[in-house]
Amino acid sequence: MSTATRPREQAPGDAPLPPALGTAGSLRWLWRQLTSMRTALVLLLLLAVATIPGSLFPQRAVDRGAVTAYLAENPSTGEWLDRLGFFDVYASPWFAAVYLLLFVSLVGCIVPRARVHAREWRRRPPATPRRLERLPGHAAAKVDEPLGVVADRVERALRRRGPGGGPWLGHVVDRHDEPGGGLSLAAETGRLRETGNLLFHVSLIGVLLALATGSLYAYRGEALVVEGGSFSNVVPAYDSITPGARFDSSALPPFSFRLDSLDVAFEETQVSEIGSPRDFAADVVYREDPDAPPREATVRVNSPLEVAGSRVFLTGNGYAPVVEVRDADGELRADGAAPFLPEDSSYTSRGVVKAPVPGGEDIGLTGLFLPTAAVDPAGEQVSLFPDARVPRLVLTAWTGDIGLGDGSGQSVYELDTSAMEQVEDEDGRPLVLVLEPGQTVELPDGLGSVTFADLPRFAAFQVRADPSGPLALVAAVLAIVGLTVSLFLPRRRVWVRLSPAAADGHPGPAGGTGGRTVVQVGALSRSRDAGLETEVDRVLAAATDRPMSGDR
Repeated sequence: MSTATRPREQAPGDAPLPPALGTAGSLRWLWRQLTSMRTALVLLLLLAVATIPGSLFPQRAVDRGAVTAYLAENPSTGEWLDRLGFFDVYASPWFAAVYLLLFVSLVGCIVPRARVHAREWRRRPPATPRRLERLPGHAAAKVDEPLGVVADRVERALRRRGPGGGPWLGHVVDRHDEPGGGLSLAAETGRLRETGNLLFHVSLIGVLLALATGSLYAYRGEALVVEGGSFSNVVPAYDSITPGARFDSSALPPFSFRLDSLDVAFEETQVSEIGSPRDFAADVVYREDPDAPPREATVRVNSPLEVAGSRVFLTGNGYAPVVEVRDADGELRADGAAPFLPEDSSYTSRGVVKAPVPGGEDIGLTGLFLPTAAVDPAGEQVSLFPDARVPRLVLTAWTGDIGLGDGSGQSVYELDTSAMEQVEDEDGRPLVLVLEPGQTVELPDGLGSVTFADLPRFAAFQVRADPSGPLALVAAVLAIVGLTVSLFLPRRRVWVRLSPAAADGHPGPAGGTGGRTVVQVGALSRSRDAGLETEVDRVLAAATDRPMSGDR
């Protein structure tokens, strides 16, 4: 048996009960709360707070390797952070929710304010108050000139100044007849203050649209290029690529470039900063498309190459030793440059070399490259300086199945040794190869040989294309303009009452003295305005045809 809840009966003398909102009323209340300026400011603050994890934690869109390393070092907390989207902050549902709510709040807040402001532009200044002396800014004076002459002079001063001139930055002025033959001027300035406020908030919407456009249609990719090597802007040429949700990879601009040389300079004289990078310069030859003529350019860290709507940044560098590996029959199985990735400021670099041997046991090499090799007191091989002064390769050898035969993709920076055995020396210890440039070392048991053939450098490039850049720039400039206008342009109302003076000098009937005028000035500002008294003084100076007190 179901029961219905009756509304509580109102006892005599009780306060009236508020009416029930209902579904429609509740939705209207929620909409008003969402589209209020206070909510928009709170959401803007939340959006700023939501970006903090993107700076504290590595992001997959920027550096997948750093995310993998973080998860390996922090398995418990890293798992929960990954579930909450802290490694993909800008693609997480909670960031998108704040973003969309802020967008809706700003639009819902701006549209009605824009309508009100449009009506405000058409509204005339309010009539002159009866008691001007009660306003925050006020003054009075007597002028030995006819009322009409004084009125014309004051009106001209109000229209041409304010700070600027005309109806945009000057005063909007109306004349009103007063009892007893007098008249008054009602003026208002600073309506652009609210326009600047609206422009600032519209610009925020522009910034949000730019962010959305970038996340949908932009792309970013990373690639390592060895000196003498080339890069073509196609997806397989990238080591990693992060396209936008609506980006079409087939629409990649067909540019290419060749890395001719990479010049790197390190600090050598200042003891506290020895080894610090001083200059990286990549000399490239590029083409905007296969049929375009070649052009030369130099890419530096803060000076990217701009080609075909994309920007190519130099983000890193290192060494790519050329290691030749021959098998037991003397056949060359590997002879390409192998990038070794730097691990510290001295460019101690780690990498691998893979040499598949069809029908036999594959050979794998893993270890370190030391640009300026030395032995520390513990007997360990270390690098003392990032430049290649005493280059050495320190490698260990493995034999077995590298895993390339199954067709699965593998990282060129890692060696899967699960199906391999480490090569040992004659004493049964893991074999360690230390090679100088040009040196060849024979592997034990006739497995083959390893040669350190050459030492080119590699450059790490990041290619970006973001169509939202112009929109973001325009929106940012307009936001600054709007904020400046809303902060520094005062909103004022100024009233001037002009009355013909009687014989005793007080306001009197129109025929009192005929040539004297009593001037009363009053001013009001909608906010704290340090220049209000100065404005009153300026209007009074125009009425009395004298210089302002500050100009004397």
